[in-house]
Amino acid sequence: MRTSTDTQDGDGGVVPELAAVAEAKRELARREEVAVRRARHQGLSWAEIGTLLGVTRQTMHRKYRKVG
Repeated sequence: MRTSTDTQDGDGGVVPELAAVAEAKRELARREEVAVRRARHQGLSWAEIGTLLGVTRQTMHRKYRKVG
């Protein structure tokens, strides 16, 4: 039985590409968390961090409330 994951395009397939995207997203999330923690420890407000990342203060606080 063939599934959609069995089909590959001419350049190596979409499955490895999607796996690479997923890994890049995980790495970016780790980098963001470290940067947010450092920014908070250096005294930046949630609003300042949110502005730099293109989201609201509320979003930053909700996502990283345990950071401090």
